[in-house]
Amino acid sequence: MLDTHRLRVFRSVVASGSVQAAAANLGYTPSAVSQHVTALQRETGLALFERAGRGLRVTAAGTVLAEQADAILARLGEAETVVADLRAGRTGTLSLSYFASVGAAWLPGVVHRLTADFPGVRLDLALRESLPDDPAQCSDVQIAVERPDFRGRPGFGVVHLLDDPYVVVLPDGHPLAGRSEIELAELAGERWVDNDFARGWCRRNLVEACSAAGFRPPFHVEAHDYPTALAFVGAGIGITVLPELGAVRLPAGTRAVPLVRPVPVRTILAVVREAVASTPPVVAALAALRTVAALTPAAAPRSR
Repeated sequence: MLDTHRLRVFRSVVASGSVQAAAANLGYTPSAVSQHVTALQRETGLALFERAGRGLRVTAAGTVLAEQADAILARLGEAETVVADLRAGRTGTLSLSYFASVGAAWLPGVVHRLTADFPGVRLDLALRESLPDDPAQCSDVQIAVERPDFRGRPGFGVVHLLDDPYVVVLPDGHPLAGRSEIELAELAGERWVDNDFARGWCRRNLVEACSAAGFRPPFHVEAHDYPTALAFVGAGIGITVLPELGAVRLPAGTRAVPLVRPVPVRTILAVVREAVASTPPVVAALAALRTVAALTPAAAPRSR
């Protein structure tokens, strides 16, 4: 293996024209420069210089090696720049996954900050409603909905972002639409529009809350997502219950009313791969997520 430092010294001697000039340019003694050149000749088994009067002349082999050294040192310089950029978070890839209702609400602000602060970082974004069973398939950062007591898994940390209470969305003309809050049990006789085709944690959380209120939600119409369910409410088909973050953009003619006794709440977390947790892009991503979460209406304290 060639010693890259000796290659640099050798290249300086070739470019400077003498050992003495190279020593002055490098800040070394002439003896130290000569020792590096001698060691490089021993490593390569080549005569790199020959005597020419009182000075040295580069041999044909030395000229070829100097040309190769230029390419080697240039690539090494590029690699050192990449390493420095990676340490500073200026290049590389950050994978981030999210569930549907935070996509439009949170991701634009987060991605804007990351692309502004780290233009060399490629962002791999993925829509994912739950954490993968295989940790190898997990993103560097995943915005996820889990139980409040979720503690993560080996190799991953958990950052709490928001406790998101549920609301009921009703048509403006509904008898309960003018209320400041509605008890969950008061909805037992309503025509419910389901909004979670995946039967994920958000729906299970809602069903458990309804069970605590003494009934099981009577789903009459099934929608596959929040926007469709909200559109059904706007069309007068029924009511739907969903997290407040999912009710940020309501159709005309509808309104969202907070639920009480009990208040279903989902916990939104950032699950972070510990191996990259301290890198600048991940630190910035978490800071941006905390900011957008704090600006979410659900984060504001409610008076009762």
